[in-house]
Amino acid sequence: MAEKKMMKVTLVRSVAGRLKHHQACVTGLGLHRMHETVLLEDTPSTRGMANKVSYMVKVEEA
Repeated sequence: MAEKKMMKVTLVRSVAGRLKHHQACVTGLGLHRMHETVLLEDTPSTRGMANKVSYMVKVEEA
């Protein structure tokens, strides 16, 4: 069984004053506050959300 690819996503910029769709993407990624890091499975849907808000998050391979 292959191991699932994971990625670490960290919120580095505030969601205050951003587009509602971008705020929803950050929430959908499981981020709630600044400098919070979550470990997510690297799927096309999570990768797409991270790419949409790439100016607010830092993504690392885990």
